[in-house]
Amino acid sequence: MSYPRREDVDSIEGIVKALYETISGPAGPRDWDRERSLLAPGARLQPTRPKEEGGGTMDMFDVEGFIASRTPFLAQGDFYEVEVSRRVDRFGNIAQAWSQYEGRRSPEGEPFMRGVNSIQLFYDGDRWWLVSVLWENERPGNSLPE
Repeated sequence: MSYPRREDVDSIEGIVKALYETISGPAGPRDWDRERSLLAPGARLQPTRPKEEGGGTMDMFDVEGFIASRTPFLAQGDFYEVEVSRRVDRFGNIAQAWSQYEGRRSPEGEPFMRGVNSIQLFYDGDRWWLVSVLWENERPGNSLPE
């Protein structure tokens, strides 16, 4: 397969869909070349989590660091990240997608986690690029926004 797939990068809808598809699937390796084709040079993938004493902390991965950090988790079992809603704001060649997700063990299964991806995108005149994905999981005291 040649990357990027045009349907993955021709629209905001396509690139967000591809982002979810690349992380989802049965236990085992993912199509990391497809993931790489979505990200702008220097792009960051940034999971957040709460600190015990309050506030939060964040990891900052480039695509290779993200792949290395997620591969062991994805080898353990089936994982599907399913988008359940999205709001997009666009100004010229930049866009921000606020995307709520559910983590499931099968595509139609019950969610075991939920959260929000804050996705920053850039259009270069030919295609969309993911510039940054910052996310946080729902937890007690931190419910998903309405």
